[in-house]
Amino acid sequence: MARGASVSKLTTPMKFAAGAALLVIVAVAYFVVFYGDLANSIQAAQQQERELRGKLTEARKLEFSYQKDVAELTERQQRQSELKKILPTETEYPSFLSALQGVANVSGVSLVAWTPQPESNAEFYARVPMKLELEGRYHQVAKFFYGVGQLERIINMENISLTRPTRQGGDYIVSVSVLATAFRALAQEATPKSDKRPRGRAAGGKKK
Repeated sequence: MARGASVSKLTTPMKFAAGAALLVIVAVAYFVVFYGDLANSIQAAQQQERELRGKLTEARKLEFSYQKDVAELTERQQRQSELKKILPTETEYPSFLSALQGVANVSGVSLVAWTPQPESNAEFYARVPMKLELEGRYHQVAKFFYGVGQLERIINMENISLTRPTRQGGDYIVSVSVLATAFRALAQEATPKSDKRPRGRAAGGKKK
């Protein structure tokens, strides 16, 4: 009864102050129990986010590097394919002759005969010569030589010899003897040899 009486004797401001103190105690307890754990969780999540962002940045760098390597590989393979057309690694007499025959057909000259010559090696490449005999008009022969110069594969036209022209109808036909020399790349382990005749080479042929 005495304690109840003493409480009832408290003035209104004192009661408000006591209530406010109780609320502060409850708020502090809430902060310590609940907000402390939440703050730790937020901090851990933020740290995890920073780590994930770092990993994402690194993954993007790796992806960029990978794409760059793929592009360089594709470009290198493309250059190698183009180089192989210009300077093949095999003698390829059939394709050599086919290219010349194609130019002859377009220019209008007749490829009368062809005779593969002995192959000779230099330090990094081999010379693949073939003796040709052609017939055609002057402008057709000139067109043939120009067409050979436009081929992807490197072919030199050497030792050109024209015989006396013969009149056929209203035109003059000339016979041409020329040495067409193609080239091929040598393997690194290959050693230079002179006058090496290719195995299984075709004998000189005549166009039917």
